[in-house]
Amino acid sequence: PNPFPMMSIFENAVAGLRLEGGHQQRELEEIGEHALRQAALWHEVKDIWKTASGASLSGGQQQRLCIARAMAVEPQVILMDEPCSALDPIATARIEELLHELKRDYTIAIVTHNMRQATRVSDFTAFMLAEEDRIGRLVEFASTPAIFNSPSESRTQDYISGRFG
Repeated sequence: PNPFPMMSIFENAVAGLRLEGGHQQRELEEIGEHALRQAALWHEVKDIWKTASGASLSGGQQQRLCIARAMAVEPQVILMDEPCSALDPIATARIEELLHELKRDYTIAIVTHNMRQATRVSDFTAFMLAEEDRIGRLVEFASTPAIFNSPSESRTQDYISGRFG
């Protein structure tokens, strides 16, 4: 996660809206609080959200702050690169629970090398490989159960079974 270290939790949550412009302070506060509630962070920061730096939060809280910042601008798609890297198991579980809640309202694309996490949080999985002529070649795309239980490509099976990777 990358909160802006010189900004408060509130300013981090509404940074994208500030870039858009045209929002009154009260509106920013309402949207910021709503986004922090959606990210399951509000109750942990409500007393300090205007004064404490986003960088003062724990790793899991910083990740949820960054998710709140994304949600504040009401995107159609949320892209996440290793959303649980460097988090402890408890923080990872909270992020994964949050992802399950968010996928009802958002399309979420996650990059992860953690196959167990992919099976827990994704509905569909794309398996990609770097090859000599192309970085990120799509090998296989299917429902997550199909990819992990009966992949159609041998390279997918080899990766899942630990024969390379």
